[in-house]
Formats: sequence, C-alpha cells, structure tokens
Amino acid sequence: MKNAKLIYFIFLLSIIMGQKAAAQDWANLNKYQKENAVLEKPISEQKRTVFMGDSITEFWSIINSDFFSGKPYINRGISGQTTPQMLIRFRADVIALKPSAVVILAGINDIAGNTGPATLDMITNNIFSMIDLAKAHNIKVILCSVLPASDFPWSPNQNPATKVMALNSLLSSYAVANGIPFVDYYSAMANDQNGLPKTFSDDGVHPNKVGYEIMAPIVEKVISVTLTKS
Repeated sequence: MKNAKLIYFIFLLSIIMGQKAAAQDWANLNKYQKENAVLEKPISEQKRTVFMGDSITEFWSIINSDFFSGKPYINRGISGQTTPQMLIRFRADVIALKPSAVVILAGINDIAGNTGPATLDMITNNIFSMIDLAKAHNIKVILCSVLPASDFPWSPNQNPATKVMALNSLLSSYAVANGIPFVDYYSAMANDQNGLPKTFSDDGVHPNKVGYEIMAPIVEKVISVTLTKS
C-alpha cells in the first residue's frame, strides 16, 4: 500500500511539474534524451520493442520490473501524457531507437483532459498518426486497448467508462481494418461497472503488480506472433 501511495504521489508530481515546464518542453522530449543517446543500435536478431505510453507504461518498469529484465523491451512511457505529447516525441523516443516493433498504449489521459478537452476523433487522429509514422519507418505496430476506468482520482466525477469503451471500439475497428495486431487488455481487466477492480489497481486507473501480471502474457503473446511474421 505504501508503494502504491508513492507511485500515485510521483504521478501527481509529474503532472504538476509537467504543467510548470510546459512552455519549455511541453512533450517532455528531455526525459529520455540521455538514455536514447547512449542506447546502442539493436542487432538484427534482437528485435527491439519500444513501449510508448503514459504512466501506465512508465510505472510498469517500477512496479513489475521483471517484465522488462533481460528482454529487448524499451520503456518510453511518461506519466500524465496525452496523445499529442506522445506524437511530438514519437520520432525521438521510438523511431530513432530503430525498433522492430512499437507497442502503443495511449488515450486515457486525453479522456481525463490532462492537456485540455479532447474529442475521440482528436485522440484517434493522434494515435493513427503515430501508427503512420511507425509504418513509414518499417516498424511493426501493436495497438493496445485503453484500460478500464470508471473515475479519475486526480480529476473526479467525469464518468469516463463510456468514453473508454467508445475509444476502444474505434481502436479495435481501425486495427482490424488495417491489419494491425490489437492487444485487448480491457476485456481481461474490466469489472461489472466497466472500471478497473481493486484486485488489479489501488486507485482505479493504474495497475498494481497483479494488474501488470495480467497484462504481461496478453501483450507478449501478440509481440511474439507479430515479430515472427515476415
């Protein structure tokens, strides 16, 4: 429980600091600049995979670090980020790392309004633009459903569950229409209120260790199949 409180404190602090630094580095391109600069080019057999996302991706390395250990997985999640911010840093934090694949998990903070109001069209347009960029650089795309959420602790009473389901429907349909592998976290994690149960999350938005342990085999199966295809 202490760990969960620390993670949530870091999440809130990142939003506050991000807002203060917005004029200087709105997309937080500086966060991984040093790590990217020293990251060696992957060997052909390595098949590097970059995880692009927000706090749900970033905290994965903190709460369940074993998932990334000894694997060619690169975590490029940034807490509090929305899809326009991710789109701006997509070249620096994904394309420049020359991965074989990118796993995109994004959209929940847009629904929360972290960087202002966002329609579903705005969210999907940003995600689809990231996909277009990846394809243009021969990077295989793995698109993820947004995790369930029935409320936001930092921005309550928005009733986001319906928007989350609508966004996931749009993402799933796009994936099918464009032959993109789709990772359905939502179906495996939603409770009967279309939220994230306490078993999987301490705050209803961010997975705990059990939640990440549910997610891991779902995405790894898709990564394995995607990277074995020619």
